[in-house]
Amino acid sequence: MADVRKQLSENVKGEFFVDSTCINCDVCRQLAPETFGEADDFSYVYAQPQTDEQWRRALRALLACPTGSIGTLGTNNSKQVINDFPIQIENEVYYCGFNSPKSYGGNSYFIKHADGNWLIDSPKFLPHLVRKFEEVGGLKYIFLTHRDDVAEAHRYATKFNAKRIIHRFELSSQPASEIVIDGDKPVQLFPEFLTIPTSGHTKGHCVLLYKNYFLFTGDHLWWSRKRNSLSASEEVCWYSWPDQIKSMEKLLQFRFERVLPGHGQRMQLSSHEMHQHLTHLVARMKSSHDVDNDKSWSDD
Repeated sequence: MADVRKQLSENVKGEFFVDSTCINCDVCRQLAPETFGEADDFSYVYAQPQTDEQWRRALRALLACPTGSIGTLGTNNSKQVINDFPIQIENEVYYCGFNSPKSYGGNSYFIKHADGNWLIDSPKFLPHLVRKFEEVGGLKYIFLTHRDDVAEAHRYATKFNAKRIIHRFELSSQPASEIVIDGDKPVQLFPEFLTIPTSGHTKGHCVLLYKNYFLFTGDHLWWSRKRNSLSASEEVCWYSWPDQIKSMEKLLQFRFERVLPGHGQRMQLSSHEMHQHLTHLVARMKSSHDVDNDKSWSDD
């Protein structure tokens, strides 16, 4: 729970506050951008929520915060919104919430599918999410984009007897994974699910393309609010920036309309617009070899 004694001086006065344990993961700014902003290397409350919907979004951010850095001065009524999670993004695709500090607050997603439900990367292992997944048939597959965002995938796999999917170069993070991807070529896992190895951020990083529409991008690609464009950053590339440039260029042969990242802002555009943004990003990466130079994942 957030500690009012540690609240940041940047917070405007009012019910909500952020304390000094914030790790600047950007989750609150994604969920309630009208309430939370960024200053230096942390989030803060720049405007107190005014409408019922703004209050609801701020409470969602409080629950999703991986470090429990958001608090309220009065009675914490976050239980009012706990059943909002997982939050529907579009059709059968959901944002799980309850981001884990083990993945530096990375986002995870859920796909409700007739042939078995999917979890993409892992949130905290919580009774609420377990119950929600049970209500819709459990989990059949857990797709792990890379080693950084596995969080508590092993607990979900054990609970639901789900099969984890991960690249061999990331296997040390989940050594008992049941399905292991090899090489650098796209792999058609199932009719609607294509995994594309995207080495760069880590050696075995992979993205997942679902229905040629949703692209779950892990830490490879995200939307920049500052640039108003697709983005990547050499500062958060742990393995090879030249490899990440090549991997990004490889994505140009695919079409998708939604980018759903582990870190950074989600975005929906037409496939044509998305392709244009991706083309421009590859050009920037090739010319500058440094796109955002920002370690925060936030508005980069």
